Amino acid sequence: MPSSRSLLEISRELAAISQAGLAFSKDPFDRERFARLREVAGEIMTVEIGRSGFRWPAESGYPTPKVDVRGVAFRGDSVLLVKESSSGLWTPPGGWADVNLSAAQNVEKEFLEESGFQVKAVAITSVIDRELAGFPVHTHTIYKIFFFCQILGGEARTSIESSEVEFFPMNCLPPLDRDRVSAEEIHRAHAFHKNAARPCYFN
Repeated sequence: MPSSRSLLEISRELAAISQAGLAFSKDPFDRERFARLREVAGEIMTVEIGRSGFRWPAESGYPTPKVDVRGVAFRGDSVLLVKESSSGLWTPPGGWADVNLSAAQNVEKEFLEESGFQVKAVAITSVIDRELAGFPVHTHTIYKIFFFCQILGGEARTSIESSEVEFFPMNCLPPLDRDRVSAEEIHRAHAFHKNAARPCYFN
């Protein structure tokens, strides 16, 4: 392992080891040690982020990255974006993937809920590790899946999560929510829009 790892990376790994140990260990003393390891991982995060009382959630099963899905759709050369109510910045519709739905079903659901437009997920334009792609640091390891979507119907409609819904020319994108999307991912989807033979990007 490289010696230059951040406290966040160390804390994540300790929390993951703890979760796996609690999932598979039957020995009560080992389980007690793994539970303490999770507490230590939380204490490290308290130092790293400067927020007292941080605790890693007591999730069960083997630890895996979280999944965020985003749908990118176009009208001509204009991309549909929604303004996030929480940040006041713009992003393609999407969010955390829910259980009991495929990735495509998730992005179609999120798109309808946040924009009012019904879409069909046609292809994946990129699958990225959020941190490796230069997004702001997040507590969890996150994979982001960007879908190229075709609009089937509907009309612009805001929601609890979105305060505006607009189409923007590709050469005039609004201020983007960097926690959710980068201009590079929108341009990759637009390149697919122009050439469906373009391969999926991954890092």
